[in-house]
Amino acid sequence: MISLLIYRFLLLLLLPFALLFLLIRSKNNKAYRQRLIERLGFFPKPYKQGGIVVHAASVGEVIALKSFIEKLLLTYPNDTITVTTFTPTGSAQVKKLFGNKVQHGYLPLDLYPCTALFLQRLKPKMIIFMETELWPNLVAQCDSKAIKLLLINGRLSKNSLKSYAKIHRLIQPCLNRFDKILSQSQENLSNFLRLGADAQRCENSGNLKFDISVSEQVLNKKKELTALLFPTEKDNKRKIWLVASTHQGDEEIALEAFNTLLQQFPSLLLVLVPRHPERFEQVESLCLEKNLTLAKRSSNIQVSNEQIWLLDSLGELMAAFALSDIVTMGGSFSEVGGHNPLEPALFNKPVIVGHNMSNFNEIMQQLRQEKAIAELKENSTEEPSASQLATEVSKLLQHPEQQKILGNNALTVVLANQGASDKTLAHVKKLLGEGS
Repeated sequence: MISLLIYRFLLLLLLPFALLFLLIRSKNNKAYRQRLIERLGFFPKPYKQGGIVVHAASVGEVIALKSFIEKLLLTYPNDTITVTTFTPTGSAQVKKLFGNKVQHGYLPLDLYPCTALFLQRLKPKMIIFMETELWPNLVAQCDSKAIKLLLINGRLSKNSLKSYAKIHRLIQPCLNRFDKILSQSQENLSNFLRLGADAQRCENSGNLKFDISVSEQVLNKKKELTALLFPTEKDNKRKIWLVASTHQGDEEIALEAFNTLLQQFPSLLLVLVPRHPERFEQVESLCLEKNLTLAKRSSNIQVSNEQIWLLDSLGELMAAFALSDIVTMGGSFSEVGGHNPLEPALFNKPVIVGHNMSNFNEIMQQLRQEKAIAELKENSTEEPSASQLATEVSKLLQHPEQQKILGNNALTVVLANQGASDKTLAHVKKLLGEGS
Protein backbone atom coordinates (compact mmCIF):
# COMPACT_ATOMS: atom_id res chain seq x y z
CA MET A 1 0.00 0.00 0.00
CA ILE A 2 1.32 3.44 -0.91
CA SER A 3 1.56 6.20 1.72
CA LEU A 4 2.13 9.90 1.03
CA LEU A 5 5.87 9.71 1.80
CA ILE A 6 6.37 6.78 -0.58
CA TYR A 7 4.26 8.60 -3.20
CA ARG A 8 6.47 11.69 -2.94
CA PHE A 9 9.63 9.61 -3.26
CA LEU A 10 8.33 7.69 -6.27
CA LEU A 11 7.30 10.88 -8.07
CA LEU A 12 10.73 12.42 -7.54
CA LEU A 13 12.25 9.35 -9.15
CA LEU A 14 9.80 9.63 -12.03
CA LEU A 15 10.36 13.35 -12.67
CA PRO A 16 12.85 12.82 -15.56
CA PHE A 17 10.43 10.40 -17.20
CA ALA A 18 7.52 12.83 -16.80
CA LEU A 19 9.49 15.58 -18.51
CA LEU A 20 10.59 13.12 -21.21
CA PHE A 21 6.94 12.19 -21.79
CA LEU A 22 6.05 15.86 -22.31
CA LEU A 23 8.92 16.25 -24.76
CA ILE A 24 7.75 13.16 -26.68
CA ARG A 25 4.21 14.57 -26.82
CA SER A 26 5.71 17.78 -28.19
CA LYS A 27 6.90 15.94 -31.29
CA ASN A 28 3.38 16.24 -32.70
CA ASN A 29 2.30 19.25 -30.65
CA LYS A 30 5.07 21.74 -29.93
CA ALA A 31 2.98 23.36 -27.20
CA TYR A 32 3.97 20.49 -24.90
CA ARG A 33 7.61 21.61 -24.89
CA GLN A 34 6.73 25.23 -24.35
CA ARG A 35 6.27 26.64 -20.83
CA LEU A 36 7.91 23.55 -19.29
CA ILE A 37 9.06 25.72 -16.42
CA GLU A 38 5.43 26.07 -15.31
CA ARG A 39 5.29 22.28 -14.85
CA LEU A 40 7.95 22.76 -12.15
CA GLY A 41 5.92 25.30 -10.18
CA PHE A 42 7.11 28.58 -11.71
CA PHE A 43 3.75 30.26 -12.26
CA PRO A 44 4.25 32.85 -15.02
CA LYS A 45 4.86 36.49 -14.13
CA PRO A 46 3.28 38.90 -13.61
CA TYR A 47 0.89 37.29 -11.16
CA LYS A 48 -1.31 38.36 -8.28
CA GLN A 49 -1.48 36.46 -5.00
CA GLY A 50 -4.50 35.41 -3.01
CA GLY A 51 -7.91 34.61 -4.38
CA ILE A 52 -9.21 31.32 -5.71
CA VAL A 53 -7.50 28.75 -7.92
CA VAL A 54 -9.72 26.55 -10.12
CA HIS A 55 -8.13 23.57 -11.85
CA ALA A 56 -9.57 22.25 -15.11
CA ALA A 57 -7.43 19.53 -16.68
CA SER A 58 -8.31 20.02 -20.34
CA VAL A 59 -10.80 21.42 -22.87
CA GLY A 60 -13.89 19.53 -21.71
CA GLU A 61 -13.41 20.55 -18.09
CA VAL A 62 -12.82 24.19 -19.01
CA ILE A 63 -16.04 24.29 -21.02
CA ALA A 64 -17.98 22.57 -18.22
CA LEU A 65 -16.66 25.13 -15.70
CA LYS A 66 -17.50 28.17 -17.84
CA SER A 67 -20.77 29.03 -16.08
CA PHE A 68 -19.30 28.46 -12.61
CA ILE A 69 -16.16 30.54 -13.28
CA GLU A 70 -18.28 33.37 -14.66
CA LYS A 71 -20.27 33.33 -11.41
CA LEU A 72 -17.03 33.41 -9.40
CA LEU A 73 -15.87 36.47 -11.34
CA LEU A 74 -19.15 38.27 -10.58
CA THR A 75 -19.23 37.20 -6.92
CA TYR A 76 -15.58 38.02 -6.17
CA PRO A 77 -14.74 41.04 -8.36
CA ASN A 78 -11.91 42.12 -6.04
CA ASP A 79 -10.30 38.69 -5.78
CA THR A 80 -7.95 37.08 -8.29
CA ILE A 81 -9.44 34.04 -10.00
CA THR A 82 -6.69 31.75 -11.30
CA VAL A 83 -7.58 28.96 -13.72
CA THR A 84 -5.00 26.20 -14.20
CA THR A 85 -4.96 23.41 -16.77
CA PHE A 86 -2.65 20.53 -17.60
CA THR A 87 -2.94 20.40 -21.40
CA PRO A 88 -2.13 23.01 -24.07
CA THR A 89 -5.62 22.66 -25.56
CA GLY A 90 -7.11 23.40 -22.14
CA SER A 91 -4.84 26.42 -21.89
CA ALA A 92 -6.00 27.71 -25.27
CA GLN A 93 -9.63 27.27 -24.22
CA VAL A 94 -9.11 29.30 -21.01
CA LYS A 95 -7.60 32.16 -22.99
CA LYS A 96 -10.39 31.97 -25.54
CA LEU A 97 -13.24 31.97 -23.00
CA PHE A 98 -11.90 34.34 -20.35
CA GLY A 99 -9.01 36.34 -21.81
CA ASN A 100 -7.55 38.65 -19.16
CA LYS A 101 -10.44 38.15 -16.75
CA VAL A 102 -8.52 35.34 -15.05
CA GLN A 103 -4.91 34.44 -14.35
CA HIS A 104 -3.79 31.33 -16.15
CA GLY A 105 -0.92 28.85 -15.99
CA TYR A 106 -0.26 25.11 -15.90
CA LEU A 107 -0.76 23.24 -12.66
CA PRO A 108 2.68 21.83 -11.76
CA LEU A 109 3.58 18.17 -11.53
CA ASP A 110 2.52 16.77 -8.16
CA LEU A 111 6.05 16.88 -6.74
CA TYR A 112 6.80 18.44 -3.34
CA PRO A 113 9.27 21.12 -4.53
CA CYS A 114 7.12 22.05 -7.53
CA THR A 115 3.83 22.33 -5.67
CA ALA A 116 5.50 24.15 -2.76
CA LEU A 117 6.84 26.78 -5.17
CA PHE A 118 3.43 27.05 -6.86
CA LEU A 119 1.70 27.70 -3.53
CA GLN A 120 4.41 30.10 -2.37
CA ARG A 121 3.96 32.16 -5.53
CA LEU A 122 0.16 32.32 -5.57
CA LYS A 123 -0.75 32.03 -1.86
CA PRO A 124 -4.40 31.17 -2.65
CA LYS A 125 -7.11 31.09 -0.02
CA MET A 126 -8.92 28.26 -1.82
CA ILE A 127 -8.15 25.66 -4.49
CA ILE A 128 -10.98 23.99 -6.39
CA PHE A 129 -10.39 20.68 -8.17
CA MET A 130 -12.81 19.02 -10.57
CA GLU A 131 -14.08 15.48 -11.12
CA THR A 132 -11.29 12.92 -10.55
CA GLU A 133 -8.42 15.39 -10.26
CA LEU A 134 -6.86 14.09 -7.04
CA TRP A 135 -3.35 15.45 -6.43
CA PRO A 136 -2.34 13.88 -3.07
CA ASN A 137 0.83 15.90 -2.57
CA LEU A 138 -0.67 19.30 -3.46
CA VAL A 139 -3.79 18.54 -1.44
CA ALA A 140 -1.69 17.63 1.62
CA GLN A 141 0.29 20.85 1.34
CA CYS A 142 -2.87 22.94 1.04
CA ASP A 143 -4.25 21.22 4.14
CA SER A 144 -1.09 22.01 6.12
CA LYS A 145 -1.33 25.68 5.07
CA ALA A 146 -5.06 25.91 5.92
CA ILE A 147 -5.94 26.61 2.28
CA LYS A 148 -9.58 25.71 1.71
CA LEU A 149 -10.07 22.67 -0.55
CA LEU A 150 -13.13 21.90 -2.64
CA LEU A 151 -13.69 19.01 -5.06
CA ILE A 152 -16.54 19.85 -7.42
CA ASN A 153 -18.48 17.84 -9.99
CA GLY A 154 -16.87 14.82 -8.37
CA ARG A 155 -16.77 11.76 -10.59
CA LEU A 156 -15.58 8.31 -9.54
CA SER A 157 -16.41 5.48 -11.93
CA LYS A 158 -16.38 1.82 -10.96
CA ASN A 159 -13.08 1.35 -12.77
CA SER A 160 -11.51 4.33 -10.98
CA LEU A 161 -12.85 3.01 -7.70
CA LYS A 162 -11.07 -0.30 -8.26
CA SER A 163 -7.82 1.45 -9.21
CA TYR A 164 -7.87 3.84 -6.27
CA ALA A 165 -8.73 1.02 -3.86
CA LYS A 166 -5.27 -0.43 -4.58
CA ILE A 167 -3.69 2.72 -3.14
CA HIS A 168 -6.25 3.19 -0.39
CA ARG A 169 -3.72 4.46 2.18
CA LEU A 170 -2.82 7.32 -0.13
CA ILE A 171 -6.26 8.23 -1.51
CA GLN A 172 -8.46 8.06 1.60
CA PRO A 173 -6.43 10.70 3.51
CA CYS A 174 -6.37 12.80 0.34
CA LEU A 175 -10.18 12.73 0.08
CA ASN A 176 -10.62 13.62 3.74
CA ARG A 177 -8.39 16.66 3.47
CA PHE A 178 -11.02 18.28 1.26
CA ASP A 179 -13.33 20.61 3.14
CA LYS A 180 -16.15 19.50 0.84
CA ILE A 181 -16.66 16.96 -1.94
CA LEU A 182 -19.54 17.79 -4.27
CA SER A 183 -20.40 14.85 -6.51
CA GLN A 184 -22.18 15.07 -9.86
CA SER A 185 -24.59 12.23 -9.05
CA GLN A 186 -25.75 9.90 -6.30
CA GLU A 187 -23.86 6.98 -7.87
CA ASN A 188 -20.60 8.93 -7.79
CA LEU A 189 -21.30 10.01 -4.22
CA SER A 190 -21.70 6.37 -3.20
CA ASN A 191 -18.37 5.50 -4.82
CA PHE A 192 -16.57 8.26 -2.91
CA LEU A 193 -18.04 6.94 0.32
CA ARG A 194 -16.96 3.40 -0.56
CA LEU A 195 -13.43 4.68 -1.08
CA GLY A 196 -13.42 6.03 2.46
CA ALA A 197 -14.54 9.65 2.14
CA ASP A 198 -16.18 11.08 5.28
CA ALA A 199 -19.94 11.22 4.67
CA GLN A 200 -20.17 14.62 6.40
CA ARG A 201 -17.84 16.08 3.79
CA CYS A 202 -19.79 14.74 0.81
CA GLU A 203 -22.88 15.96 -1.02
CA ASN A 204 -24.52 15.41 -4.39
CA SER A 205 -24.87 18.85 -6.01
CA GLY A 206 -25.64 17.83 -9.60
CA ASN A 207 -23.60 17.91 -12.78
CA LEU A 208 -21.96 21.17 -13.87
CA LYS A 209 -21.91 19.92 -17.45
CA PHE A 210 -25.64 20.67 -17.70
CA ASP A 211 -24.95 24.35 -16.99
CA ILE A 212 -24.04 25.26 -20.54
CA SER A 213 -25.41 28.07 -22.67
CA VAL A 214 -24.96 29.60 -26.10
CA SER A 215 -22.64 32.58 -25.75
CA GLU A 216 -22.36 35.58 -28.08
CA GLN A 217 -18.90 34.28 -28.98
CA VAL A 218 -20.41 31.00 -30.21
CA LEU A 219 -23.04 32.86 -32.22
CA ASN A 220 -20.38 35.00 -33.89
CA LYS A 221 -18.33 31.91 -34.66
CA LYS A 222 -21.43 30.27 -36.12
CA LYS A 223 -21.76 33.14 -38.62
CA GLU A 224 -18.11 32.76 -39.58
CA LEU A 225 -18.43 29.02 -40.20
CA THR A 226 -21.73 29.45 -42.04
CA ALA A 227 -19.97 31.58 -44.65
CA LEU A 228 -17.53 28.72 -45.27
CA LEU A 229 -20.02 25.85 -45.26
CA PHE A 230 -22.96 27.47 -47.03
CA PRO A 231 -21.59 30.04 -49.51
CA THR A 232 -24.73 29.72 -51.68
CA GLU A 233 -28.42 28.99 -51.12
CA LYS A 234 -27.96 25.64 -52.87
CA ASP A 235 -25.26 24.65 -50.38
CA ASN A 236 -27.61 25.46 -47.49
CA LYS A 237 -29.66 22.39 -48.41
CA ARG A 238 -26.71 20.04 -47.98
CA LYS A 239 -27.03 17.71 -44.97
CA ILE A 240 -24.20 17.66 -42.42
CA TRP A 241 -23.15 14.72 -40.25
CA LEU A 242 -20.64 15.82 -37.60
CA VAL A 243 -18.45 13.29 -35.77
CA ALA A 244 -16.96 15.07 -32.75
CA SER A 245 -13.95 14.55 -30.48
CA THR A 246 -12.62 11.51 -32.32
CA HIS A 247 -9.82 9.27 -31.07
CA GLN A 248 -7.61 6.69 -32.78
CA GLY A 249 -9.93 4.16 -34.41
CA ASP A 250 -13.02 6.37 -34.41
CA GLU A 251 -12.26 7.86 -37.81
CA GLU A 252 -11.96 4.42 -39.45
CA ILE A 253 -15.44 3.54 -38.20
CA ALA A 254 -16.90 6.89 -39.28
CA LEU A 255 -15.29 6.76 -42.73
CA GLU A 256 -16.49 3.21 -43.38
CA ALA A 257 -20.02 4.23 -42.38
CA PHE A 258 -19.71 7.38 -44.52
CA ASN A 259 -18.77 5.41 -47.63
CA THR A 260 -21.91 3.33 -47.13
CA LEU A 261 -24.05 6.44 -46.64
CA LEU A 262 -22.72 8.12 -49.79
CA GLN A 263 -24.41 5.45 -51.90
CA GLN A 264 -27.77 6.64 -50.57
CA PHE A 265 -26.96 10.29 -49.82
CA PRO A 266 -24.28 11.40 -52.33
CA SER A 267 -24.32 15.05 -51.23
CA LEU A 268 -23.87 14.31 -47.50
CA LEU A 269 -21.01 16.29 -45.90
CA LEU A 270 -19.01 14.63 -43.13
CA VAL A 271 -17.42 17.00 -40.60
CA LEU A 272 -14.61 15.33 -38.64
CA VAL A 273 -13.32 16.89 -35.41
CA PRO A 274 -10.31 15.07 -33.89
CA ARG A 275 -10.04 15.40 -30.12
CA HIS A 276 -6.29 16.12 -30.09
CA PRO A 277 -4.60 18.66 -32.40
CA GLU A 278 -1.52 16.48 -32.83
CA ARG A 279 -3.70 14.03 -34.79
CA PHE A 280 -4.97 16.54 -37.37
CA GLU A 281 -2.44 15.54 -40.04
CA GLN A 282 -2.92 11.84 -39.36
CA VAL A 283 -6.68 12.12 -39.83
CA GLU A 284 -6.23 14.15 -43.01
CA SER A 285 -3.97 11.42 -44.45
CA LEU A 286 -6.47 8.73 -43.50
CA CYS A 287 -9.28 10.51 -45.35
CA LEU A 288 -7.19 10.91 -48.47
CA GLU A 289 -6.14 7.25 -48.35
CA LYS A 290 -9.85 6.39 -48.53
CA ASN A 291 -10.04 8.39 -51.79
CA LEU A 292 -12.36 10.95 -50.24
CA THR A 293 -12.12 14.63 -51.09
CA LEU A 294 -11.37 16.93 -48.21
CA ALA A 295 -11.32 20.59 -47.19
CA LYS A 296 -9.64 21.86 -44.03
CA ARG A 297 -10.89 24.57 -41.69
CA SER A 298 -7.32 25.81 -41.31
CA SER A 299 -7.27 26.66 -45.03
CA ASN A 300 -10.13 29.12 -44.41
CA ILE A 301 -11.70 28.46 -47.80
CA GLN A 302 -15.33 27.83 -48.71
CA VAL A 303 -16.43 24.21 -48.87
CA SER A 304 -17.54 23.35 -52.39
CA ASN A 305 -18.08 19.76 -53.48
CA GLU A 306 -15.69 18.22 -50.95
CA GLN A 307 -17.03 15.19 -49.12
CA ILE A 308 -15.26 15.84 -45.80
CA TRP A 309 -14.59 19.00 -43.85
CA LEU A 310 -11.79 18.55 -41.30
CA LEU A 311 -12.27 20.92 -38.40
CA ASP A 312 -8.56 21.22 -37.59
CA SER A 313 -9.03 24.16 -35.24
CA LEU A 314 -9.65 24.87 -31.56
CA GLY A 315 -12.68 26.43 -29.92
CA GLU A 316 -15.09 26.04 -32.84
CA LEU A 317 -16.84 22.78 -32.03
CA MET A 318 -19.85 24.36 -30.31
CA ALA A 319 -20.51 26.56 -33.35
CA ALA A 320 -20.11 23.54 -35.62
CA PHE A 321 -22.72 21.66 -33.56
CA ALA A 322 -25.16 24.47 -34.32
CA LEU A 323 -24.68 23.97 -38.07
CA SER A 324 -24.94 20.18 -38.16
CA ASP A 325 -27.99 17.99 -38.78
CA ILE A 326 -26.81 14.88 -36.92
CA VAL A 327 -23.99 14.49 -34.37
CA THR A 328 -22.00 11.43 -33.34
CA MET A 329 -19.78 11.64 -30.26
CA GLY A 330 -16.31 10.15 -30.60
CA GLY A 331 -14.58 8.14 -27.90
CA SER A 332 -17.70 6.02 -27.53
CA PHE A 333 -16.54 3.13 -29.73
CA SER A 334 -13.63 2.11 -27.51
CA GLU A 335 -12.40 2.13 -23.93
CA VAL A 336 -12.19 5.94 -23.92
CA GLY A 337 -15.73 6.10 -22.52
CA GLY A 338 -17.22 8.82 -24.71
CA HIS A 339 -17.47 12.61 -24.64
CA ASN A 340 -20.12 15.07 -23.51
CA PRO A 341 -23.40 14.60 -25.48
CA LEU A 342 -24.99 17.63 -23.81
CA GLU A 343 -23.21 20.20 -25.95
CA PRO A 344 -24.94 19.21 -29.24
CA ALA A 345 -28.14 18.67 -27.25
CA LEU A 346 -28.07 22.37 -26.37
CA PHE A 347 -28.71 23.05 -30.08
CA ASN A 348 -31.60 20.55 -30.39
CA LYS A 349 -29.39 18.16 -32.36
CA PRO A 350 -30.03 14.41 -32.54
CA VAL A 351 -27.04 12.59 -31.05
CA ILE A 352 -25.75 9.11 -31.85
CA VAL A 353 -23.19 7.44 -29.57
CA GLY A 354 -21.27 4.18 -29.62
CA HIS A 355 -21.60 1.35 -27.12
CA ASN A 356 -19.29 2.83 -24.45
CA MET A 357 -20.37 6.06 -22.78
CA SER A 358 -19.13 5.04 -19.35
CA ASN A 359 -17.81 8.55 -18.61
CA PHE A 360 -21.42 9.77 -18.65
CA ASN A 361 -23.42 6.96 -17.04
CA GLU A 362 -25.89 9.17 -15.17
CA ILE A 363 -26.35 11.57 -18.08
CA MET A 364 -26.94 8.62 -20.40
CA GLN A 365 -29.54 7.18 -18.02
CA GLN A 366 -31.52 10.43 -18.19
CA LEU A 367 -31.19 10.69 -21.96
CA ARG A 368 -32.34 7.09 -22.39
CA GLN A 369 -35.26 7.62 -20.02
CA GLU A 370 -36.44 10.62 -22.06
CA LYS A 371 -35.78 8.86 -25.41
CA ALA A 372 -33.27 11.58 -26.23
CA ILE A 373 -30.33 9.63 -27.67
CA ALA A 374 -29.54 6.98 -30.28
CA GLU A 375 -27.12 4.37 -28.96
CA LEU A 376 -25.29 1.59 -30.76
CA LYS A 377 -25.16 -1.95 -29.40
CA GLU A 378 -22.04 -3.66 -28.09
CA ASN A 379 -19.75 -4.34 -31.05
CA SER A 380 -20.23 -7.76 -32.62
CA THR A 381 -18.96 -9.66 -35.64
CA GLU A 382 -22.51 -9.96 -36.97
CA GLU A 383 -23.14 -6.20 -36.90
CA PRO A 384 -19.94 -4.14 -36.55
CA SER A 385 -19.97 -0.55 -35.32
CA ALA A 386 -19.58 0.99 -38.80
CA SER A 387 -22.62 -0.87 -40.12
CA GLN A 388 -24.72 0.07 -37.11
CA LEU A 389 -23.60 3.68 -37.35
CA ALA A 390 -24.49 3.93 -41.03
CA THR A 391 -27.92 2.44 -40.30
CA GLU A 392 -28.66 4.94 -37.51
CA VAL A 393 -27.53 7.96 -39.53
CA SER A 394 -29.53 6.77 -42.54
CA LYS A 395 -32.70 6.39 -40.43
CA LEU A 396 -32.41 9.94 -39.15
CA LEU A 397 -31.64 11.41 -42.56
CA GLN A 398 -34.73 9.74 -43.97
CA HIS A 399 -36.95 10.86 -41.08
CA PRO A 400 -36.45 14.56 -40.23
CA GLU A 401 -39.31 14.37 -37.73
CA GLN A 402 -37.34 11.83 -35.70
CA GLN A 403 -34.33 14.12 -35.79
CA LYS A 404 -36.46 16.88 -34.32
CA ILE A 405 -37.93 14.65 -31.59
CA LEU A 406 -34.51 13.38 -30.48
CA GLY A 407 -33.06 16.90 -30.46
CA ASN A 408 -35.96 18.45 -28.55
CA ASN A 409 -35.97 15.65 -25.98
CA ALA A 410 -32.23 16.09 -25.43
CA LEU A 411 -32.59 19.83 -24.94
CA THR A 412 -35.35 19.21 -22.41
CA VAL A 413 -32.99 17.00 -20.39
CA VAL A 414 -30.30 19.71 -20.40
CA LEU A 415 -32.63 22.47 -19.26
CA ALA A 416 -34.28 20.33 -16.57
CA ASN A 417 -30.96 19.57 -14.86
CA GLN A 418 -29.32 22.97 -14.74
CA GLY A 419 -28.43 24.65 -11.44
CA ALA A 420 -25.28 22.88 -10.22
CA SER A 421 -23.19 26.04 -10.67
CA ASP A 422 -25.34 27.97 -8.19
CA LYS A 423 -25.17 25.15 -5.64
CA THR A 424 -21.40 24.94 -6.02
CA LEU A 425 -21.01 28.70 -5.63
CA ALA A 426 -23.04 28.56 -2.41
CA HIS A 427 -20.51 26.11 -0.96
CA VAL A 428 -17.62 28.35 -1.99
CA LYS A 429 -19.20 31.26 -0.15
CA LYS A 430 -19.86 29.12 2.91
CA LEU A 431 -16.29 27.82 3.09
CA LEU A 432 -14.95 31.36 2.75
CA GLY A 433 -17.23 32.53 5.57
CA GLU A 434 -19.66 34.45 3.41
CA GLY A 435 -22.73 32.22 3.45
CA SER A 436 -24.80 30.12 5.76
